[in-house]
Amino acid sequence: MLGPGELWLSPSYWRDRRVVVTGGEGFLGSHVVERLRALGCRHITVPHIKEYDLTELEAVQHLYKTARPDTVIHLAALINGIAAKRTNPGRFFYANMIMGVQLIEEARKAGVEKFVQLGSVCAYPKFTPVPFREEDLWNGYPEGKSAPYGIATKALLVQLQAYREQYGFNGIYLIPSNLYGPGDNLDPAGSHVIPALIRKMLKVKEAGHTEVWISGTGQSSREFLYVGDCARAVLLAAEHYDCAEPVNVGTGQEIKIKELATLVAEVVGFDGKIVLDPTALDGQPRFCLDTSKAVRLFGFQAHVPLRDGLSWTVRWYQAQRNDLYLEEDRLVFQQVPRA
Repeated sequence: MLGPGELWLSPSYWRDRRVVVTGGEGFLGSHVVERLRALGCRHITVPHIKEYDLTELEAVQHLYKTARPDTVIHLAALINGIAAKRTNPGRFFYANMIMGVQLIEEARKAGVEKFVQLGSVCAYPKFTPVPFREEDLWNGYPEGKSAPYGIATKALLVQLQAYREQYGFNGIYLIPSNLYGPGDNLDPAGSHVIPALIRKMLKVKEAGHTEVWISGTGQSSREFLYVGDCARAVLLAAEHYDCAEPVNVGTGQEIKIKELATLVAEVVGFDGKIVLDPTALDGQPRFCLDTSKAVRLFGFQAHVPLRDGLSWTVRWYQAQRNDLYLEEDRLVFQQVPRA
């Protein structure tokens, strides 16, 4: 049952479209590809990183020549958790900027009909009033350690708007909140807050410990969007939205990290004490999006409650554990969707 203002995805729209999904083997991308297949899309190209290094111009040109896409959904990104952003700011800036710039320019040259670019909530100024509105995107500088990544993604918005004005290029720009769900990055050196909490809570529970330490004060807040909801939003926008303005995609609901940790503990069945480490950095104080434009412009509303999404994510994580042999001190970089 759709809510007020929500729209359906149309199989007839997608059936014969030729779609390139960069990052289609990654977290968000795999869910987008799954939905495209469920819609009956018969021409989906997912560029594998070993064959297509999208930071190289020749690889991008070869991709477009081979796939001949009508629609490009650009989800590939160099992205990990806050620690990785602190130690690799130059690499985060260059890789994300050059991939996007080249993919957009070569899409224009190739006559691509629709280009979907994902931005990042990290692009918002550090002290943006909550909830974050798209009009506030340029009203300050992003949080320090996330700034190189955030600014790189925000520059692609400028490129898309300039190309629309000069060339009539139909590129749209979405800003999702923090994603979570099955398929997330579980590497402890680069994972985001929810998979990190799940992994830590299960590890402590199975070891029989009675307390778990969480970095930070626990007072910063975040908004979380289930990955399946985000995949639906991406395809709704690709099908129904054709304007220059950026659009937030999320739930519009925030939760403090301390409360999130308590909720994760309940879901995994850990009944011990949660101890906060206030000496660790919290990062951005608050993240919460105004999502009213997504409802109005392309009929998206999030469906999955946080507790349900966490339960599904924990079950998926437990199913994957036999295959996880991750080195604690190894930083893994992948072309995977931003979160």
